[in-house]
Amino acid sequence: MLKQRVITALVLLAILLPALLHPNTLGFNAIVLVMVSAGAWEWGRLNLVGPVATWASVAGVAAVAGLAWQQGWLAASYPLLWWAVGGAWVLAASFLVRHGVPVWARIALWLRWPLGLLALLAAGLAMVQARGMGINFLLSVLLLVWMADIAAYFAGRALGQRFIKVKLAPSISPGKSWEGVAGALLATGVYTLWVGQSGLFEFTLPWWGWLAVGWGLTAV
Repeated sequence: MLKQRVITALVLLAILLPALLHPNTLGFNAIVLVMVSAGAWEWGRLNLVGPVATWASVAGVAAVAGLAWQQGWLAASYPLLWWAVGGAWVLAASFLVRHGVPVWARIALWLRWPLGLLALLAAGLAMVQARGMGINFLLSVLLLVWMADIAAYFAGRALGQRFIKVKLAPSISPGKSWEGVAGALLATGVYTLWVGQSGLFEFTLPWWGWLAVGWGLTAV
């Protein structure tokens, strides 16, 4: 598992980093478009909608994303959208974690399929707009996600269920533990406090503000 994670990360970094660091965002936007389209294909397969509907998902997502790119919508500001999408993500994730995998089959296909495609489009737009805000900003968010995942993995492997016997989400991922959560929170807490003191961004927050942002994103 660890070997596969490392190899996957290295391959993705070899593709992503050159486009990310290039002053022209064309390459990065193209990679995000490919990633979102691939996500639509996988989403169709996960929902068992059949090959025709799966490829229609890919074509539809790619068309909407391409239109947004061509029309210049990627550079517009959408504060209300991000509050709505972020809130919906937290509520939906909490509901699914609480009720487990069986509840998924009780959500009508006509609802979960398009909502998943909308989530993919929102994620792609977020990536592109974060890159537009600056490489430092986008990398800081990506690094937080990577650190949370890595710290949770190693803390869970070393300490999983030694202190807290209740599993995190046994019906979804039996290997996840609360000790892994603690490891992720510790790592991201240290990281976000360092980011807050580094002067990478134009805005400033008190130390507890940075900690709240870092732990909030880790929880999401």
